[in-house]
Amino acid sequence: MKEIRLNAFDMNCVSHQASGLWRHPRDRSDQYHTLQYWTDLARTLERGLFDALFLADVLGIYDVYGASPDAALRNAAQVPVNDPAMLVTAMASVTRNLGFGLTATLSYEHPFPFARRISTLDHLTQGRIGWNIVTGYLNSAAKSTGKAQQSSHDARYEIADEYMQVVYDLWEGSWEDDAVRRDRTSGVFTDPLKVHRIRHDGKYFTVDAIHLSEPSPQRTPVLFQAGASRRGQQFAGTHAECVFIAGPSKEIVRKTVASIRGQAQIQGRRSDEPLIFSLLTIVTAPTHEEAWAKYEDYKQYISLEGALTLLSGWTGVDFAQYQYDEPVRHVRNDAINSAIDSLTILNPDKVWTVGELARHAAIGGMGVTIVGSPTEIADQMEAWMEETGIDGFNLAYAVTPETFENIVDLIIPELQKRGRYKTAYQPGTLRQKLFGRGDRLGNTHIAHESRFHKVFEKIGQVQTVSGTFHKL
Repeated sequence: MKEIRLNAFDMNCVSHQASGLWRHPRDRSDQYHTLQYWTDLARTLERGLFDALFLADVLGIYDVYGASPDAALRNAAQVPVNDPAMLVTAMASVTRNLGFGLTATLSYEHPFPFARRISTLDHLTQGRIGWNIVTGYLNSAAKSTGKAQQSSHDARYEIADEYMQVVYDLWEGSWEDDAVRRDRTSGVFTDPLKVHRIRHDGKYFTVDAIHLSEPSPQRTPVLFQAGASRRGQQFAGTHAECVFIAGPSKEIVRKTVASIRGQAQIQGRRSDEPLIFSLLTIVTAPTHEEAWAKYEDYKQYISLEGALTLLSGWTGVDFAQYQYDEPVRHVRNDAINSAIDSLTILNPDKVWTVGELARHAAIGGMGVTIVGSPTEIADQMEAWMEETGIDGFNLAYAVTPETFENIVDLIIPELQKRGRYKTAYQPGTLRQKLFGRGDRLGNTHIAHESRFHKVFEKIGQVQTVSGTFHKL
């Protein structure tokens, strides 16, 4: 039986996926701006042997709803939102094994300083950092950084492919493994002949630099990706080691899993090489009755406006134009059509209204929320694993930290009893823990082409090696 893998899904903000539940008397998400909130959460997750804390992020504000940021601000719909990278070292200092999947948008930062930031985090966490590669989806983020609007969807992935070439060169090719000598007798800290200058003159980026960080435990972080489109899945098949997906039904998730694994094969990788995590929100208690009472309690605090604010940002549809009882079939664009087509599978005869869509998304976003006792939840998780081909779940919260504490105290012991969940961490870096094949990316990954197989200008001399990416 395949082991069930778990990441926690959170964001350095108040209302991440659960709209309005920050008002619940037991919710602590409004303490997101304190270190204790995050260090307490990290300790809880490590106690539950979670693989990683997956930190979402956006660089813009949700201003599609009502063509204004007002609803987002009223409802704390992923605003205020702080930089997730600042949290990692504090959480790493109180844990020894928990990984950290950091979302960082490549559309608004040059790859050279970004590569150093990731190497720094990989050093300070002793190899527990991952990068969730995103290109952004909010026009407000583009405008905030001086652009009239964001690039087109496929153009963002074209930019991303070149971005990856640059950071691979910096992480994998600039410093040889034995470049750092730390020789106190000779006084040589780094051998200049083993450090290489990266030169890249591409369509979107120009780099002439030596990576400023010495090789970190993983060199390249564990690569996460969450694009659901055809182009996003192609990108995932090329680059991603872990893929985050969301779908409201097993049928939709199964098709997405098959497509991603097919893309990995097309790129010369094994189909089972990417680990695929599906979005899930769990509401549980010791008994069936208590769990459903808790869920009904949570529903009293949801904000339909907050949910529609997030949905408007995700789909590009201004839901403020529609009444709550209006059928969603009257709302047309590719993003919302895909979402509604997915929901229709749950009940082919149902005509979804705007209000029902908001209530569905208010707890758990566009993923699945399951409610029940520990045995009922474990049964459903096993069914999702067997019927979709996923490797595990990204677990969102309804009320934090209560949701995560309930999972650790109630669900994980049940999964362990069934032999479906680990009872101890494996040693090593995040990559070693996840794949058991060492700290570094394998030779079948595209980043392997950046490992000393190109034209480099060494400090003090020039060495020529065959290559494909460098444009000198």
